[in-house]
Parts: sequence; C-alpha cells; structure tokens
Amino acid sequence: MSDEQAKKTGEEILAVQRQEARTEMERPALGLALSGLSAGLDVGFSLLVIAVLSSLLGESSRPIRELACSLGYSIGFLFVILGRSELFSEHTTMDILPVLNGEKSLLSLVRLWVIVFCSNLVGATAFAWAAAGIGPALGIFPSSILEDLARPLVSFPSGVLFASSVFAGWLMGLLGWLVAASKETISQILIVVLVTGCIGLCHFHHCIAGSVDVLAAIFAGESIGWGDFLHFLTFTTLGNALGGAIFVALIKHGHIAFAEKKEHL
Repeated sequence: MSDEQAKKTGEEILAVQRQEARTEMERPALGLALSGLSAGLDVGFSLLVIAVLSSLLGESSRPIRELACSLGYSIGFLFVILGRSELFSEHTTMDILPVLNGEKSLLSLVRLWVIVFCSNLVGATAFAWAAAGIGPALGIFPSSILEDLARPLVSFPSGVLFASSVFAGWLMGLLGWLVAASKETISQILIVVLVTGCIGLCHFHHCIAGSVDVLAAIFAGESIGWGDFLHFLTFTTLGNALGGAIFVALIKHGHIAFAEKKEHL
C-alpha cells in the first residue's frame, strides 16, 4: 500500500471521531466515571516526574530544565491517551461532533462532560494528596518544589489565564485529531509527546493536569490557598473547553462538511 493510500482522509478521521464520541455518550455513567477517575489519577504522573526532574536538575541552566520538564509533562498524557481513559479536555472537543451532526442531543453532551470532569477532579485530587505526602517522605523532592511548580499556574490575571487555556485546549483538540489520524502506536506516542510537550514548554494551562499541581501545593501546606485553586480551575476549564470546541471541532467539522456539500452539488 502506498503512503498516500495509507493516509486517512479528513472525512475518515471525522467519522472515527464521531463514532468514538457516540460510543462514549452511550456508556453507563459508572463506566464513564471510573474511566474519568483513572485519567485524573494517571495524568498526575506528569507532576511527579516534573517535581523529581526539577529537584535533580537544581541550578542547571534554564533551557535544560525547561526541555526536560516539558518531556516529563508528557508522561501523564501518554498514560491517559494510550490507556484510553477519559480526560475532559479531549471530550470538550470531539464529543461535540455528534451534536453538530444532529446525531446526539446537547443534554447527552452535558451529561458526559459533567461526569468526566468531576471524576477527573476526584482522581487529580487523590493523586495530588498522595504525591504531596510520598514525594518528600521518599526524599525524591522537597515540598517547596510543589510551591515552585504551582505558583506560576495561579499568579496570572484572569484574562491571561483564560487565553493560555484556550491555546492548551486547542492543542489538546489537535492531539485527539492527530492520534485518530495515525495508524501505529509508535506514531501516536510521538504525537502525544510533541503536542503535550509543546503545552508544557509554553506553560499553557490545562485544567486537570494543572489542578494536580495546585492541589499538591495546597496539601503540602504551602502558601497557595483554595481561593487560588478555584480561580485557576474556573478560567482554565472555560479556556480549555472553548479552545478545543471552537478551533478544532467547529472549524474541522465545518470545512469537511462544506467540502462534502460541494462534492454533492
């Protein structure tokens, strides 16, 4: 088979995404919740790896630390995406497709979003609590590292936080699209590392992965408080949702649907 024949067309990728979204919407609530819980737990390994790397690298040059931590940021997303568990930022993008196509209702979309988001947060909270205790206890990083990682996440004004989260949601939407377009596991791994590494390197804000960081600092008894967390969660959730839904789901659905319409004229 030639390279051109092996490539999926935009219509094929869109069909795959719609089918996966329909399947998720039809899953029982308990199954969705457990999958969302798993994703919230798994994505927490990004924090653990970054905290260890930050502690090991210490006073190394900033470019080295930034590149190493951006790769570490990809770890949790690799576990989530290759493990096929449900992360909120993916569903805000792709699960809107059956609604746009008239196959599913808006209520079914909201049901899925609420279940996945809440279960993600439960998993993220549990992992943050465990990491805040086990990391310093094992001596793999001091609790002050958690403050260093979380403080930049909550220190921005609302507008900057929201805009940054739009970019993160946009990239997460593209990630889902590109993973669906790839045929081999090795290609999917490379895509996940490149895209999520870009999010980490640019310090864009992801509502669930960032929640692990902020909550871990709170549980470690650092100066970050629950008000900081709620401010972070509100604007990152809105930004992630809009970034993926508008710049990936709506635009890609629109241009492919328009192309199909032109072909039938």
